[in-house]
Amino acid sequence: MRKLSKTFICMSILALGLVPVAQAEVRFGKNVRIGGHDVSNQTFNKKRRAKYYIYKNKPKNAGCRWKRNRDGSKTKICHLQRKKRR
Repeated sequence: MRKLSKTFICMSILALGLVPVAQAEVRFGKNVRIGGHDVSNQTFNKKRRAKYYIYKNKPKNAGCRWKRNRDGSKTKICHLQRKKRR
């Protein structure tokens, strides 16, 4: 019983190592809006990321800024107030 479980664990670890890693690139097209703000024609991938925070009221630190990560990539962090629909 014990030998069978060790073999199963080893096989599971080897199987996980063979699974390919998924990578994607996101490109926003024309007239794309997040919370009413225009984010058209921006591209994000593994090295360029984005985090959008949408608030009902005015956020403390409004606007967007770039932040460098430890792995060398950059993240665009945006604190935006939701715009009202017309």
